Amino acid sequence: MPALKVCMLSAEIVPFAKTGGLADVAGALVRELSRVGHEVRAFMPLYAAVKRSQPATQPVPGLQNVGVTIGSRVYAFSVRTVSMPGAQVSIYLIDCPELFDRPAIYTRDPDEHRRFLLFTRAALESCLRMGFAPDIFHCHDWHTGFLPLFLKSTYSPVPLFARSRSVLTIHNIGYQGVFPSAFISDLGLIAPESLLDAADLQFGVINSLKSGIKFADAITTVSPTHAREITETALGMGMEATLRARPDAVIGILNGVDYEEWDPRRDPYLTEHFSAENLQGKHANKLRLLAAASLRIAPQSPLVGMVTRLASQKGIDILMDSLPQALGERDFGLVVLGSGEERYAAFFESLVRAFRGRAAFYSAQDEPLAHLIEAGSDMFLMPSQYEPCGLNQMYSLRYGTIPIVRRTGGLADSVRHFDPATGSGTGCVFNDYDAPAALWAMRTALGWFNDADVWRRLMHNAMQEDFSWQRQIAKYVEVYRNTAAEHAAQAPA
Repeated sequence: MPALKVCMLSAEIVPFAKTGGLADVAGALVRELSRVGHEVRAFMPLYAAVKRSQPATQPVPGLQNVGVTIGSRVYAFSVRTVSMPGAQVSIYLIDCPELFDRPAIYTRDPDEHRRFLLFTRAALESCLRMGFAPDIFHCHDWHTGFLPLFLKSTYSPVPLFARSRSVLTIHNIGYQGVFPSAFISDLGLIAPESLLDAADLQFGVINSLKSGIKFADAITTVSPTHAREITETALGMGMEATLRARPDAVIGILNGVDYEEWDPRRDPYLTEHFSAENLQGKHANKLRLLAAASLRIAPQSPLVGMVTRLASQKGIDILMDSLPQALGERDFGLVVLGSGEERYAAFFESLVRAFRGRAAFYSAQDEPLAHLIEAGSDMFLMPSQYEPCGLNQMYSLRYGTIPIVRRTGGLADSVRHFDPATGSGTGCVFNDYDAPAALWAMRTALGWFNDADVWRRLMHNAMQEDFSWQRQIAKYVEVYRNTAAEHAAQAPA
């Protein structure tokens, strides 16, 4: 089949800028689409931190000091390129110092909406000036949520984009890009009131993500279960009705894992590697983790790890009663790495004081330690209230670190509850979002650990799972082709 032309827009792309999973997914899509032969041009803002870390970017001829009008202001942007490591593809960086030379990727500044309106418009204008006609504009989250609307309004007369279609991927529906309707002129639309949500305007707001959901030709989110949850339950964060109005357009595709980085056979952060066939290295990593965390549990005792944002989404509230009780009644160690809300940090610090030598907590972002926790722990605790996809549970499976997860979103789609009677399953899955359910799950997994044969079978099952991007990228390509074909069939003869 012919190669596709894809324009990828993301506020973050690994390895250039990252605050969360959005960057990982965008970077993987760019790399894997290119690897299988599609033409990809990816756009990202040139933040101040990226300027410092990427001093060798190159200017793109014909894309210097281009003016774009947003409201009553004219902003000038330039485009620079940098090569994506491990891929034959360039990343196009939108340079507008007035908007992007700030201390952080995201801000609470009053012009935050203008920063990403400029980014979206700049990507469209860049494609125009380069003569690049994408089959698909793939936009991610609220930051580029107005692109589908622009494509069907402001840019609809442009012959270059006559066959272009849009795909919106929702990574975190809780962030929607809501700003006051007083800024409606910033969109530069003719009769915007007829295109935007009337109820939102009545309440004095404009919602970027809602616009993307209404006007994108296809919508994806990062797991099949989460696609159902955001359409049918309050996990849609107010977008349920808008999504239900387009049931055939919403598709769940589980995120993939970069096994070049997350594989115990070659993990660059580990000094001892291992595999399902040779687990000696896993024991060595456990000893290393116990020493690094100053834990005094016996090496044969179970060790539970967590790498998490300290946020209510991550289920820490239901651990506040269940985890101290589990530590009080069972002999196991705990090591937690995470940063975020102070009340959750205080909870884990209290565990360290109450269970000295058995609990460790690191309030930080530490990539080497994150890899060591995945490699050295026996179990990985992830009791999320909701989880669009999640990656750590999939990392854990590959490392033989048995995930204890709640049945929601991508956790439900990637971990199968283990049945010792049949020997099938890959982890411990609980249903209810409450402390008793979390305690049941921890007790259950700790019970399995006490039977060496059962645990060995469970580890083997987990390490055989394959969530590689090589498998998942085909599902995105299918969405692209179906979207392009569907709209080609609808075009007038």
